[in-house]
Amino acid sequence: MLCILVLGPTSLLFSMDSTNYNRSWNVLCWNIRGINADNKWESIRNKITESKCDIISIQETKREFFYLTYIRKFCLRSFDNFCFIPSVGASGGILIVWKSSIFSGHEVFQNRFAISMEFSSVHNNDPWILTSVYGPCDSEGKVDFMHWFENIQMPDDLAWLIIGDFNLYRKPEDRNRAGENMGDMLLFNNAISALGLVEIPLHGRKFTWTNKQHPPLLERLDWFFSSQSWTLRYPLTIAHSLVMETSDHWPCVIKIKTSIPKGGIFIFENCWMAHESFLPMVASCWNGSFSQQDAAKFLTVKFKSLRCALRHWQAKLSNLKITIENVKLVISFLDSIEEWRDLSLQEWNFRDILNLKLSSLFHQQMIYWKQRDNV
Repeated sequence: MLCILVLGPTSLLFSMDSTNYNRSWNVLCWNIRGINADNKWESIRNKITESKCDIISIQETKREFFYLTYIRKFCLRSFDNFCFIPSVGASGGILIVWKSSIFSGHEVFQNRFAISMEFSSVHNNDPWILTSVYGPCDSEGKVDFMHWFENIQMPDDLAWLIIGDFNLYRKPEDRNRAGENMGDMLLFNNAISALGLVEIPLHGRKFTWTNKQHPPLLERLDWFFSSQSWTLRYPLTIAHSLVMETSDHWPCVIKIKTSIPKGGIFIFENCWMAHESFLPMVASCWNGSFSQQDAAKFLTVKFKSLRCALRHWQAKLSNLKITIENVKLVISFLDSIEEWRDLSLQEWNFRDILNLKLSSLFHQQMIYWKQRDNV
């Protein structure tokens, strides 16, 4: 099926493929360690673009109040609803932002440790709970947190996703050095067991936090859990890490695969027409030989051929995107080396140079997306 929407001198070309795919919801989870800086905004915006997330869960915002104009500094316009826990001075704080075009959501609980939101997909209205956690660092606060966490009353039949920075680890291997607190680990594992939670494995990294010193201390402090009901409803939920270029925590994405069908949509971008190779490519494709005799079928085949050609052509345009991915790949490689041995001074300095380069590329990408905000 093919339809054309004409808008003045330009047009948008949509094609709905006959094959349906299932929708996926992506949740970006990141301890940003303070959100009040330009480089943090650019990094968050880049992670939103990279992860294609629908919900953002940020811990340690170090900000007492949020409003939509401020959230526009680091979120695309499609993220138009939010809820937050204010920081206490410059300590703590949690922010959850989501797309109202994908979910309806409302707050069901919050305290100084966590905020819980009930979400319902606009496509099937199935409710589920997202809890974003930021655990305390001090010993007394950890005991209070553990007491609250272990005694959460959540119905067994409710789909429940718990994510965030718990500031705790489950086993000695969650640190790259000795010095683990066995008492905290025991309390944490007991609470997980009492709630009947299922851990969502993290792919791509062994640790999620670094002290950014040389040699580094690495720990697994960020965790992702689900209820038994969640596991039955969304069995293909996975978590993976992204490249870290700011903060001291690695950003992570929880990918939730659903059974909700999704159509394949192709959208013509008006900005393509400003590219010097656009018209020659279209003319070459449009004037190709086609065997259809029926006029309507002949036109349909031409549009399908043009759509395919445009997809291949536009995939080669984004040199900036390729450069960003290549830089990230090298940083990720250095991070993986660091998990097995200490980086040399040259490697350490090289990674710092790459991080500075990545920030510069993100700034260029932000300008690109700013031009497309109206879209």
